Parts: sequence; C-alpha cells; structure tokens
Amino acid sequence: MNTFVWALAGFVVLHIGVSATGLRARLVGATGEGAYRGVFSLASLGLLAWMMHGYGTMRADPFDALNGAIWTPPDWLRWPSIILSGLGVTLAFTGLLTPGPTLAGYEKIGLAKDEPAQGVLRITRHPFLWGVALWAAGHLLANGERFAVMLFGALGLMVILGARSIDRKGAARAPVAWARFADVTSNVPFIAITQGRNRLALGEIGWRGLVGLAIAIGIVLAHEWVFGVSAIATSP
Repeated sequence: MNTFVWALAGFVVLHIGVSATGLRARLVGATGEGAYRGVFSLASLGLLAWMMHGYGTMRADPFDALNGAIWTPPDWLRWPSIILSGLGVTLAFTGLLTPGPTLAGYEKIGLAKDEPAQGVLRITRHPFLWGVALWAAGHLLANGERFAVMLFGALGLMVILGARSIDRKGAARAPVAWARFADVTSNVPFIAITQGRNRLALGEIGWRGLVGLAIAIGIVLAHEWVFGVSAIATSP
C-alpha cells in the first residue's frame, strides 16, 4: 500500500483512536500529562512528515492509482471551493490565536469569567477544528482524485469527531464551569448566536481575525508556488 495511505491512516488513528478515546486517559495516567502531550506532538509531526513524503512520491508517479479521478468537479464549483477554503483558513488561524477552553494548554482560560466565550468563540467553541473542516470541504469541492477524497475527507471527519471528544473531556474535567461555557456557545458555528444564547461581536475578534485573513490570502497567492496548482485557476 502507498506510504501516503499508511501515514494518513496512522495520523487519523492517532487523533481519533487514541486522543478521542479512553485510551488517552490511561496513557496520561501512566506517563503524566506533559509527557503524553510531548510524545503525542512528536508522533503527530512524524506522521505528518511521513504523509508529506508519501504525498510527494505518489504525486510524482503518474501511474499511481491514487492519482486517478473518482469524479470530475465542474468549473462552477471553483469559487465556492475558494470561498470555503479561505473562510476555513481564516477561522482556523483566528482560533489558534484565541486562547480558550477548547485549545490545548488553555483548558482553564476564560471559564471563570462573567462572559466565558468572547471573540471568535461566540461563533463556535471550536474555531480551529471547524476552520479545518471548512478548508477540507472546500478542497473536496474542487478535487476529485482518490488521494484528495481520502485526505480531505479523513481530515474533515477527524476534526468533527475531535470537537465532540474535546466537549466530553471538558465536561468531565470541570462539569459546572464547562456547562456554563457550553450554555453560551455551540459546536456548530453560529448556532448559539441564532438561538439567542450569544451574540456576534466582530470587534472582539479584532487583530486575530485580520491575521487569519492575511494568512488565508497569502496561502491563495502562494498556492501555485507551493503545491504546483493555482488556487484561483478556472481550469485544471
């Protein structure tokens, strides 16, 4: 089997089969939180590097079956794909720059405040994960190759399941504080706002959102140089 497939499978299993299950608690109990996070981060980076190497090898081989198309996206999906991917990158990096209870290492941040969810957390309590999900969905609209469906489908599913796992761990770690946080936030973007449990406050997002947008624009402009395909091309 292609090394890309093995690396992708290992990456997904690590994040869903270990981090999102009871196995994580047992490993933390045996090694300690700091050691677990260190090993987990190293394993994630190692699998990511292996995946990138496998991807490069696979894409360089025109006879690799993974390069075959499952479906051919129509041209009119190009701009919806760009918009979804751009929004996803913007949301993901805005989330990474916003300390909060769902971001690794900041689990206790904000839970005791009068307003436990501010900024982008008013939109979704999982901005990074939903950003990745939107980015993956955008790429699925514009790429019909087997490897693309596997990669973006797996990553999208992984982060959606990961959000549910983080919710369970947060509720178990601090039931009362988490319930208060969950009452004014939503997993799915904008649900808490549309239900009147929170409000949109773009001013609170501020520079974090601008940085996220700048990164998204930068990726679009550098896409052809980095990946060999223009993000805004109207034809393959």
